[in-house]
Amino acid sequence: MNARVFGNDEGETVVLAHGYGGTRFIWEDVVPALAARFRVVVFDWSFSGAAKDGGQGYCCSYYGLADELVALMDKLGVQRAAFVGHSMAGMIGCIASIARPDLFSHLVLVGASPRYINEDGYEGGFEPGDVDAMLATADADFAAWAPRFAEAVVGAEHPSAVARFAKQLGAMRPDVALCVLRAVLTSDVRAVLPDVAARCTIVHCAHDAVAPLAVARYMQRAMAGSGDGGADTVVIESSGHFPQLTAPKEFVRVLEAILLDH
Repeated sequence: MNARVFGNDEGETVVLAHGYGGTRFIWEDVVPALAARFRVVVFDWSFSGAAKDGGQGYCCSYYGLADELVALMDKLGVQRAAFVGHSMAGMIGCIASIARPDLFSHLVLVGASPRYINEDGYEGGFEPGDVDAMLATADADFAAWAPRFAEAVVGAEHPSAVARFAKQLGAMRPDVALCVLRAVLTSDVRAVLPDVAARCTIVHCAHDAVAPLAVARYMQRAMAGSGDGGADTVVIESSGHFPQLTAPKEFVRVLEAILLDH
């Protein structure tokens, strides 16, 4: 999984987990600052375009990916770590923390969502037809779809960040990319939220085209009786789904405030 460890060996361990389409390099703008205070772990999920086997052994299941995370943390000897999960990785971290609470002291869920499809009484951000159309377009021509998707989720006002994410996304095998995209967009793991025992902080951008702020509010309510006093929510005044790319200084400031307070 290409794990790399940086920073202060005496500091708390912080595990940074990228989301769909990304690689460990999605964190490169924030690792140096975090490494001054913490022991920072980055890695590539099996589905990543940077995975050593080219995605041959990839997993599309959130629960399977949670097993990957647990195995990695065990191999690195990591315990009681702060886990920062971006997008889909946030929910993977929640699932892993339920299975192995000894590994996690704090979950920081960045732009995470347990359900992307709207339902009566729940705003996930996408209508079922939107999801079907996105999957069909990605399946028809992944190479053409990937840069358009990158612009939509990162934000056209951040062209350099769009290009960086598009390069990482485009490195995925198309069949792997489609399988994981389908798993993410059709997932419903809302039921796991009340069972999360670790302390949790939800970090959301004010304007996120992938997961609206209503999702963060839903998650906070669902986790109100779980863990050590439920979950807190921090809103970053930025647009897009990738604050580590589009607002790295603010993102580091928020993370340090969260991690040094817990």
